[in-house]
Amino acid sequence: MQQAVQNTSSPLERNLTVSVPIADLEKEIATRLKKLAQTVRMEGFRPGKVPLKMVERHYGYQIRQEVLNDSVQQSFIDAVKSQNYRVAGYPRFQPVQAGQAGAQPTSVDFTATFEVYPEVNMGDLAGTELYRPALAVGDENVNKTLETLRKQRATFENVARAAQTGDLVNLDFRGTIAGNAFEGNEAKNFAVVLGENRMLPDFESNTVGMKAGETKTFTLKFPDDYADPVKGQQAEFTVTVNSVSEPKLPAVDADFARQLGVEDGDVERLKREVRDNVQKEVDKRVKARVKEQVMDALAAAAAFDLPRSLIDQEVQQMQQSAIEELKSRGMTTNQMTLPADLFTERATRRVKLGLLLQDLVRRHDLTPRPEQVRSMVESHAESYEHPEQLVRWYYAEDSRLEDVRALVVEDNVVEWALGKMKVSDQPVAFDELMGTKA
Repeated sequence: MQQAVQNTSSPLERNLTVSVPIADLEKEIATRLKKLAQTVRMEGFRPGKVPLKMVERHYGYQIRQEVLNDSVQQSFIDAVKSQNYRVAGYPRFQPVQAGQAGAQPTSVDFTATFEVYPEVNMGDLAGTELYRPALAVGDENVNKTLETLRKQRATFENVARAAQTGDLVNLDFRGTIAGNAFEGNEAKNFAVVLGENRMLPDFESNTVGMKAGETKTFTLKFPDDYADPVKGQQAEFTVTVNSVSEPKLPAVDADFARQLGVEDGDVERLKREVRDNVQKEVDKRVKARVKEQVMDALAAAAAFDLPRSLIDQEVQQMQQSAIEELKSRGMTTNQMTLPADLFTERATRRVKLGLLLQDLVRRHDLTPRPEQVRSMVESHAESYEHPEQLVRWYYAEDSRLEDVRALVVEDNVVEWALGKMKVSDQPVAFDELMGTKA
């Protein structure tokens, strides 16, 4: 086997010529045919008694292709090992044109084109500033969370007054665009809580103030980013309110506490548990924001070429995930293709961060320790009714811990990076952090 390696115009692309002696190929082909002849079944012959010539006639082409593919692949693997190349993605093989006319070839030659992993260059993080959200959970946050829990368990009673924000209204509606119906343009006995933004803002604002039995006609414009074909169109709606019901919130008492899992109905214990849960959610969101800033800083500070093959693979995976997501929502996805351009930017970032994190883990010994993995599994299991069962499930098969290990690696990288950066706390409002700010 002969090898020749040369760089191409791409900084990460390599060409490797692989030569496989024909004599070796023929020897392996003969071996496989003999082995196949021992077990192959053909009409009129007992197993193991089929003539070798007949086996070759029926299976010779298939065996030759398999041997050639296996030999070229193995020769390629041996060649890149001898050159200490770390191959990124999959190689492309092209046969080399035969040499001198009339000469009997002694080998089958292929050129493999492939990419190698880049040398990662990590810049200095010392000048990078990071702002960590700072929020102390107070009684007002606990009370607001309790109020949300009360609204989620509200009952509704009919009232004779006009509808207000927060009321449950039952209504009939019909909409037209230029006098024509459109998909989803009408409904009977449709129930909606005003203020939850399930309907367009103009639809809800026109419904507020109506009483049971009233009918009203109004126009509204669908947003430009709404679904086809109504986006940007002006529609006329006729709405009839059938009933108006106001919410009745449950009192924060023993019954309410029991509904939320506090078996003895202790309201103070309920408030402590709510505070603990709010604090956990605050910590989770602060951690997520810090991680996002760290990853942005790492991506900005690192400079290296990215293998195109890895980006293409990531794009394909993201395309498939997007189609599966659409399918799970009930959309027909047969023959659907999504443009690669929709995913290229995110795929490029993922590949860059993935290579960067691998390099940092290797250089700075940031591999996940068993106790870190265990701690994360147990923390995740706390939110389940029987946490010990989930812990056992994770550890029943090592492969189930892979995602956990990946998260621990990210945490380790974040901690390492924070030690290199300028970190300062920045006060943040509760609603802004929790994403509930109007």
